[in-house]
Amino acid sequence: MWYAFPAVGELTPPTDFLKGGPSAAVIANKAPHLNVTVVDIDARRIEAWNSDNLPVYEPNLFQLVQPARDGSPTRKSNLFFSTKIDEKIREADIVFIGVNTPTKRTGLGAGKASDLGWLEAATRRVAKAAERDTIVVEKSTVPCGTADIMRDILAANAQPGASFEVLSNPEFLAEGTAIKNLLHPDRILIGSLDTEAGYAAAESLVDVYANWIPREKLITMNLWSSELSKLAANAMLAQRISSINSLSSICEAVNANIQDVAYAVGLDSRIGPKMMNASVGFGGSCFKKDILNLVYISESLNLPEVAAYWQGVIAVNEYQKDRFVRRIVNSMHSTLFNKKIAVLGFAYKKDTGDTRESPAIDVCNALLAENANVHIFDPQVRPEQIMSDLRLTMDDDRVSICDNAYDACQDAHGVVILTEWDMFSNKVNKTAPSTPIPTRNGSYNGPALEQNGHMSTSSSTTDLATLKTMKTAKIDWARVADIMDKPMYVFDGRNTVDVAALERLGFSVEAIGVATSSRLVR
Repeated sequence: MWYAFPAVGELTPPTDFLKGGPSAAVIANKAPHLNVTVVDIDARRIEAWNSDNLPVYEPNLFQLVQPARDGSPTRKSNLFFSTKIDEKIREADIVFIGVNTPTKRTGLGAGKASDLGWLEAATRRVAKAAERDTIVVEKSTVPCGTADIMRDILAANAQPGASFEVLSNPEFLAEGTAIKNLLHPDRILIGSLDTEAGYAAAESLVDVYANWIPREKLITMNLWSSELSKLAANAMLAQRISSINSLSSICEAVNANIQDVAYAVGLDSRIGPKMMNASVGFGGSCFKKDILNLVYISESLNLPEVAAYWQGVIAVNEYQKDRFVRRIVNSMHSTLFNKKIAVLGFAYKKDTGDTRESPAIDVCNALLAENANVHIFDPQVRPEQIMSDLRLTMDDDRVSICDNAYDACQDAHGVVILTEWDMFSNKVNKTAPSTPIPTRNGSYNGPALEQNGHMSTSSSTTDLATLKTMKTAKIDWARVADIMDKPMYVFDGRNTVDVAALERLGFSVEAIGVATSSRLVR
């Protein structure tokens, strides 16, 4: 039995990697009797998936891909990556479609509605290639009713002798923990038509997941409920972040500590501690897009109060970023002109190289608007990606991309922490330096594992071994204090440092949800 994960279309769509490679790798590992193929029209992407340098960074991904893809004396290969899209669709019993559904930029619903162009193109290609009965699984995050659109497209373009059943099977993954989420999910949703054929198709997909997931976690429902559940989950997670962030502004005004407040509130069993870390704001490819989708759906259904409610979640997120920048500027005497600002972290969260909707983009652009000289270090984000996100050319001298944190902090007037990488933290309960460090391809560099990653070319004259250590080891904040300009400021957008410990080193520290130190003495 073959399972194809296509990312196909008339144009070259940006594949949502969490719905392709990692998902396929887990199925192939847990169901070695099944053949799983990931197909894409981008030959370079497929070439990377077939190499030791995977095209995405995700912890432990390489360890799953390699044995299933390459095989061994004790197991045959059953994970394949190919550009032969039509051929693999014809061979497949189940086809998963996982292409991006970005927010529309123009036309009706621009700025809110999902653009389903790539999804529709992929669906048409499946219809034209398949020559027998095929189950088509909607993995992309989509508005309610998208499965009905797919069913219409498949029926209108079906080849003689072929018929289709459409299932909704959204994934609830977080970048940085995607493999853990796939191996040990809270639940798997499978939406189908309320027909005998729909139930049979759903049961076929249940059988795949049952190879490693308890059946009580395999939840079946109708198509609309499944589609809406995915949007609702992301919206409510983002709502939780905006809620704690809104409270952080109150904490700063009344000398409360948001970390204490979050801890106390999280002890309530009805609430719990997850997603209660105040920060500079949420990012990633899903939260904002999915909330805007809910806003558009609500407006389309003439539910303006509901639309306004969800729009407020995004408004708080934008406010949090603006407020953080104002705090930086005000703390540094209302001018950043010609001051060097070190930015630690550019990805939207730790353990990923993904920068989509990262708060760092808006914060760095605001710093540049204040005429600061910005020096950025992130252990996983490529320099070209950073400059592209900032819409700058590589030769723009206002921004420097550094190979390590010390180069970024050398002679800096302030340090801005925008990603909660463990290496930036001086808290004793954070990951110790001896913990295996993530490398480019998602493997780990430590005593028990061989490093399979690679470093980008550096202009530094430091030897390669030292450079690798500097790029992955935990920061020595005492060393940072020695090399920074005085007075020294740290602006912690992720509450990742021990404020008191840094203040003992001579830093002035501004943390989210914690009042300025000078205001604490009254």
